[in-house]
Amino acid sequence: MSISSRLRKLLDGHQIHYQVIHHAQAFTAPEIAETAHESGKEFAKTVVCNVDGVMKMIVLPAHEQVDLRHLAEVFHAGSVVLATETELAAMFPDCEVGAMPPFGEIYGLEVMVDEHLAGNDLISFNAGNHREIIKMRYIDFDRLIKPKPVKVVRIVV
Repeated sequence: MSISSRLRKLLDGHQIHYQVIHHAQAFTAPEIAETAHESGKEFAKTVVCNVDGVMKMIVLPAHEQVDLRHLAEVFHAGSVVLATETELAAMFPDCEVGAMPPFGEIYGLEVMVDEHLAGNDLISFNAGNHREIIKMRYIDFDRLIKPKPVKVVRIVV
């Protein structure tokens, strides 16, 4: 599987300049950032959570982890749990499981972005598979998706 067809259509349709970077197969965000020689601060990982029955996409720096209890407070939710692999496969049919790009809008998900990423000039992220990433200007990402900034309390791994 190559770059997500929905993602390519969105970026090309808006004439966004982006770079596809090929890397050795890797599965965790820190491994991908390392194998692709990308900064852990610029490389974004995508986490999908079920928030009181509504799926939401959280985008944060690769080296951080989502604090689900804190997100429950942020969202005023009774329950916040990570999406299962089965749920991810159904939501992102043109992506390998766990390699979804942070463009939830094209998959019907609201997108929240950690405020630490919002201050970057560039953002890089999975392209829908475990062997390619996309690198682009953060301002273009923000303009296309209009993610909601969120302060995610994280535990450094």
